Amino acid sequence: MDTARADDDILVTGSRIRGALIASPVIRLSQDDMRNAGQTSLGDVVRSIPQSFGGGQNPGVGTNVPVTRGVDVGGGSSINLRGLGSDATLTLLNGHRLSYSASRQSIDVSSIPLDAVDRIEIVPDGASALYGSDAVAGVANIVLKRDFAGLRTSARLGTSTDGGDFSQQYGAVAGRTWGSGGIIAAYEFNRSTSITSADRSYAATRSPGLTLFPALKRHSATISGHQVLATDLTLDLDALYNKRWSVSSFPLNAAGNLAVSSGTSYSTAESLVVAPTLRVAMGSDWQTALTGSYGRDHVRYGVDVNFAGVVSNAGSGCYCNSAKSAELNGDGTLFRMPGGHAKLALGAGYRRNDFTSFRGAGNYRNVSKSQDSYYGFGEINLPLVSPAQGIALVSLLNVSAAIRYENYPGTGSVATPKLGTVYAPTPDFLLRASWGKSFRAPTLLQRYDPQSVTLNRATSVGGSGFPAGATVLTVQGGNSELKPERATNWSAGIDLHPRTVAGFHLEVSYFSTQYRDRIVDPVALLSVALSNPIYRDQVMLNPTDAAKANALAAAGTFLNAAGAPYDPAKVVALIDDASVNAGRQTIHGADLLLRLDKALGDRAGSLHALLNATYLASKQQISSLQPVVTLAGTLFNPPHVRTRGGLGWSDGPVSLTSTVNYIGSIRDTRFHPSPRIASLTTLDLSARVQTDGEAGLFRNLDLTLSLLNATNAKPAAIAISSFTDTPYDSTNFSPVGRFIALGIARRW
Repeated sequence: MDTARADDDILVTGSRIRGALIASPVIRLSQDDMRNAGQTSLGDVVRSIPQSFGGGQNPGVGTNVPVTRGVDVGGGSSINLRGLGSDATLTLLNGHRLSYSASRQSIDVSSIPLDAVDRIEIVPDGASALYGSDAVAGVANIVLKRDFAGLRTSARLGTSTDGGDFSQQYGAVAGRTWGSGGIIAAYEFNRSTSITSADRSYAATRSPGLTLFPALKRHSATISGHQVLATDLTLDLDALYNKRWSVSSFPLNAAGNLAVSSGTSYSTAESLVVAPTLRVAMGSDWQTALTGSYGRDHVRYGVDVNFAGVVSNAGSGCYCNSAKSAELNGDGTLFRMPGGHAKLALGAGYRRNDFTSFRGAGNYRNVSKSQDSYYGFGEINLPLVSPAQGIALVSLLNVSAAIRYENYPGTGSVATPKLGTVYAPTPDFLLRASWGKSFRAPTLLQRYDPQSVTLNRATSVGGSGFPAGATVLTVQGGNSELKPERATNWSAGIDLHPRTVAGFHLEVSYFSTQYRDRIVDPVALLSVALSNPIYRDQVMLNPTDAAKANALAAAGTFLNAAGAPYDPAKVVALIDDASVNAGRQTIHGADLLLRLDKALGDRAGSLHALLNATYLASKQQISSLQPVVTLAGTLFNPPHVRTRGGLGWSDGPVSLTSTVNYIGSIRDTRFHPSPRIASLTTLDLSARVQTDGEAGLFRNLDLTLSLLNATNAKPAAIAISSFTDTPYDSTNFSPVGRFIALGIARRW
């Protein structure tokens, strides 16, 4: 039995209907695109995509980055579209949800071996109507290879020319196909040494002794298979396992002498997912699928401190996540229309997320909670006009609509619609537009992180004119009453693919997101909480004894930072800085995607060009009293402009690729006037030789030589206030510098 699938049987990311046209833009990267560019891990791939911001959950994010913009817990890598947060981008594996990683409700993509990946599809547009929570900025689907025959082994060695980041990677992928199915299994081992400030001239004297990028070690494996069980009945199975270790150090003295005093942060992350799907063909072209998944992701972390050779533990714990889901869905033809078949998709399902934050026996910040959700969705696709009808100025007209209802017991219910249209006046170009609603459910840590109350001197939070010894109580932490964040998305674009220029495709898109009810800590600067009127809604002056008592009773712990015993009579204010649904964000911009594949003639090879450019503008307002703050183009936020362009040439077994990456300048708004942090341009060069047609020892080899950041461009310095601060914007720029690597693979 032939297990190959026709194009109209493929489920494209951005629709639940097989073979459907979608009205949102799609960014696609094949494994060859990644390999030819010298990339060997999905973490490196996603950080290079202009629409994905390096903040959120990613390795190397410094401790001076605000936790709302980025964090490194466990060394995982996540996709963060438009800089809206790793938790506002939904990441799927073969269409399956994975368990969240660490504390930020992100998905670790670096756990997936690149050898097993067929392609990445990214829809940078709101997609909650199809996929539910988290798809505010968009959805990314990592699609595994369906079939592979034989065995392929690989090895790669690389290092930074300035020191550090010596990388070893070894892998194997094996597969087999038979008449009724197939299976592919991949394993990958990776080890890389740390990059320390001593390795980099721009950090050696400013942050001595600091690790800029952690040492990482990883084992990962995946299996994907499919088997026809009976006529019209097929079982698919995807499974993934990953274990990763991360280590970094920081000084506890200004001289950066780690032998005198230092700290070591370490973590072990272990994750797995198992996702079976049972598909039933039901006559005509209807197909029903019952799919389920189980996943878990445990990040165990700790910090040891060393004072003159005496080592002690300063804290440890586990962010332990797990997820279970089950869904029944189906899609197929409703009726025939003049432009083709009207198609419908329907589905319903259940999902449960469990989260434990364990910080030690009896610790007040321990959390163990779960959240259920129940949902149903529908999508319809109507081809009103097709090219076969020969209608002047209407070569194609397609409209689509989708809606999803999701119920989170204890949190709320959300209904999210989406509308789309695709119109082609001629076969050479088309116009598309989409509008929809999207949402993100609050994380379990945001809801249940125990509140703390801190007693401060009134003068330390901006107070003046109060009696001597006046104090203030400040409440911080989670909020069980948080509701889902909500957004309105729309996009419009034009796709050019002229028949006279074979292999040319240009796509220009405009996008806009209005994001409301963002979960924020409402008092951004506690040092001026009493003096700045923008915080007056969060301040209760002269609180009653009952209000003070209630705040203390609800808190998990009481911290006294006033330097004197707590005296309720001296408390002149109560500041509520617990998480709330308050923030609003406005995001808009444009993307440009270009691909060209052109044969140059006999014996001249082929030319390949890729260009991905994005412009982003974004602003935020926490409350009606607070000012509108610019985000994009400022420190620890995405720049206004990012581009990545590649030009390649291939002829038979040889491929040569050059790639230029541009990260725009940003402003350091911590100061007035705000200094400009310079842009960064890097050049990557890669050569690849595949000897499939050779004989003997050199048969079936795949050789790659890569020189990344060939000019050794360095990130611009930023002002720091502590010797443990990373002295550059670690959300936008990398400390790796020039990196040279040699890889060899053979198919047996």
